[in-house]
Amino acid sequence: MPKTETFDKHYEQYEKWFMLNKNVYLSEIKAIQDFIPRHKKGMEVGMGSGLFAIPLSIEDGIEPSEKMRVIAKNRGLNVIDGIAENLPYSSNSYDFALIVTTICFVDEIKKSFLEVKRVLKFGGKFIVGFVDKDSSLGKNYLKNKEDSLFYKDATFYSTNTVLNLLKECGFKNPVIRQTVFGKLNEINKVQSFKDGYGEGSFVVISIEK
Repeated sequence: MPKTETFDKHYEQYEKWFMLNKNVYLSEIKAIQDFIPRHKKGMEVGMGSGLFAIPLSIEDGIEPSEKMRVIAKNRGLNVIDGIAENLPYSSNSYDFALIVTTICFVDEIKKSFLEVKRVLKFGGKFIVGFVDKDSSLGKNYLKNKEDSLFYKDATFYSTNTVLNLLKECGFKNPVIRQTVFGKLNEINKVQSFKDGYGEGSFVVISIEK
């Protein structure tokens, strides 16, 4: 079952978090941006309210939370009901796919990755953004998981685990970068990203079908 109840109930708090942590949010956008192929057809898995799709110029996506879908539709996005493990799209139909933090909430991560592979064209790019379980922020989220509104039901993954799962699914040629250095409440400007992982709390992997 998709973990939508919290997002349906607390969609306002979800939006508010990104406004309160605007520099973190914009740092994440910056790290993802260059991986998005220009003038290509893309979709987002777990579009939420469209906070990543809009600045990254992605029009299509799936979102199981009804409240989030309504907001995204009102923002002009072509979002439909669906889950990562069973994408409602034809095979070989997209040039790229994006998933940001949603891997924490899927029931079957490997099945989700295989579904993305199915809908991507040959040579298509899969861009995966997530909080690294082994980072300072990841460890903090894990420690306070039971008290967290949005991460109570989340499963966190290390970069190595995500990378290995992607390779098991047949993806190849990964490029990895990281951002969000330091504590969230101390990030007072938009940060640049660095190649690799192990320092930043937010990791982005771009990998090829």
